[in-house]
Amino acid sequence: MPYRWLPSPSPNEAELRLWPHESLPPRGYAAFLLATFTLATIPLYTVLGTVLLWGLLPFLLLALGGLWYALDRNHRDCQLLEVLRLTPETVSLTRHNPNGPDQNWACNAYWTRPHLHADGGPVPNYVTLTGCGREVEIGAFLSEDERMALFQDLSRQLPPARR
Repeated sequence: MPYRWLPSPSPNEAELRLWPHESLPPRGYAAFLLATFTLATIPLYTVLGTVLLWGLLPFLLLALGGLWYALDRNHRDCQLLEVLRLTPETVSLTRHNPNGPDQNWACNAYWTRPHLHADGGPVPNYVTLTGCGREVEIGAFLSEDERMALFQDLSRQLPPARR
């Protein structure tokens, strides 16, 4: 699961870290680009030494550059991190965005409630936290099953008197 409850120094406190799943590790990234380059150059071997090679080569390099840019952009966008801290007094959520300022939300723990929106959200099984007059999303980048498990974990972490 791309989220984990961290051990806390106190039994009444908890910290949850959530991050997007990244299916292509750095070695796989390099191997994929090398394999794509190798397979894309195979048709060029038949036109070596001709003017046609110079007509096709820029398009091959442009396609590889576009692929590299898309994979690199995806990697940068996956550098997102959400940190949820639960204490007896407060619940705080911090979202560390890859290309922007951090977003923070805090509320009195007594009034904080998790909600599961099975329908009507931007994604199925959309999980939000409500409190202090605001509703904030948590883990929208997780898969549908992972959001269900997250909701169940949050429901267990917040005592029934708070919900």
